[in-house]
Amino acid sequence: MTDVREVRRALLAVYDKAGVVELARALMELGVSLVSSGGTAATIRDAGVDVTSVEEVTGFPEMLDGRVKTLHPRIHGGLLADSRKPEHLEQLAAHGIEPFDLVVVNLYPFRETVASGASVDDVIEKIDIGGPAMVRAAAKNFESVGVVVDPSSYPAIVDELRERGGLSRDTRERLAAAAFAHTAAYDAAVAGWFAERATETDLPSFVGLALEKVGDLRYGENPHQRGALYREASGRGATEGGAAEGGVSGPLGGARVLQGKDMSFNNWLDAEAAASLVAALHGPACVIVKHNNPCGVAVAGTQDEAYRRAFECDTVSAFGGIVAFDSAVTGGAAEAMREVFTEVVIAPGYEPEALAVLGERPNLRLLEAPLADLGGLDIRPIPGGALVQDRDVASEGRGEFRVVSSREPTEDEWRDLLLAWTIAWRVKSNTIVLVRDGATVGIGAGQMSRVDSSWIATRKAGDRAKGASLASDAFFPFPDALEVAADAGATAVIHPGGSKGDDVVLQTAEERGMAVVLTGRRHFRH
Repeated sequence: MTDVREVRRALLAVYDKAGVVELARALMELGVSLVSSGGTAATIRDAGVDVTSVEEVTGFPEMLDGRVKTLHPRIHGGLLADSRKPEHLEQLAAHGIEPFDLVVVNLYPFRETVASGASVDDVIEKIDIGGPAMVRAAAKNFESVGVVVDPSSYPAIVDELRERGGLSRDTRERLAAAAFAHTAAYDAAVAGWFAERATETDLPSFVGLALEKVGDLRYGENPHQRGALYREASGRGATEGGAAEGGVSGPLGGARVLQGKDMSFNNWLDAEAAASLVAALHGPACVIVKHNNPCGVAVAGTQDEAYRRAFECDTVSAFGGIVAFDSAVTGGAAEAMREVFTEVVIAPGYEPEALAVLGERPNLRLLEAPLADLGGLDIRPIPGGALVQDRDVASEGRGEFRVVSSREPTEDEWRDLLLAWTIAWRVKSNTIVLVRDGATVGIGAGQMSRVDSSWIATRKAGDRAKGASLASDAFFPFPDALEVAADAGATAVIHPGGSKGDDVVLQTAEERGMAVVLTGRRHFRH
């Protein structure tokens, strides 16, 4: 076919040597002449495959500790000559330059080097120059050249060469698109690293966000919306996860779906909400999420007890919820979940007994993911730009919290106050959380007025509100929400303070005999 470009000469220059010997051997068997540089040439030659070194082509040795080797007209002329233009071919002939039909390049591991904590000098040396130049040149000239940046593509390339005698235009254009996306993400990572280093107090002057598609989802938040899952391609890890080996981990720190139906858009959203909260708790802990808000949270002596107590907070909302654990799921916890319809379970691992029990429900989605390591920037796109802020993190321990009431909280109240405060950090504002004996008994979320959230939380709690501790994500502008909780039986409250009404709120609490703790920090979540 006329759109198939025969491959007669290939340039191989890869940092990641995975699969390169097999590729080189297959190309040699197809009669392709191979040119390679540095360590790639040595690896190929050691495997018994004939290869011409870049130095033989350019007539110059590698220079400047390897910084200069492929930056030469005999290389880039062969990459950029458009075979459709006779004048290009004439100029190549005049200068004794042979064209390339295939370029296989992957880049120095810049992101991985940054993630390893390497010195500035080591990071600088991993900024690739020649690699991106070759990739961009070949991708620009995709009408004449195929460019491959991903080792996982090697088998398909070889198959097409064997079946069709070359690479089709569609394949070359698809490879070019992947190549430009690859260099764009690489450049964004480098620019972002420099921007972060350039400031100590302000947010960076440049924030690069490059995403590559993992796969399409059935639809987005609603059936009429398209949806897909992407992973971060330019940074040091997933958006809210610790970097896996290699520095780029993927969604939720590299979560693996072990069984069940395909994850939906909403499943991923809710799994993130559940996993980020459970990671901030000191377990055994369990979080149940529905519509991106926790509807039950507990910390207990055993994992199955934590699940049961979290479930008891709101048995209606837990139906079809997402369940997260802070440790490997036990057989006991799996048994406790047996009769409850659950969409997703997410945990760092699963014991064999748990997998056996949960495996009886083939539609149940099981995610294995590391506990989230929150940090970095929170980026929220808006039309024409984005809002960027430091990511909010949960308060650890009592810290600089102040007891302002005449009564100190009891140790049991302190335990429940701290748990309620951590949970409030991950509940949509306006937020009221009631906790008793290490478990939520009522949660009011996402209301336009704080008093309405208090009504919802206490209604859900019922008699369980008696003796409970209360957390509010922001200050009380009026004592009404506090009065609702106090009337229901709450005995202690934790909130940021800072309202003009703080004195009136404290007076109301004193009249009810409540202990009051101020954090000095709010946790709005919109």
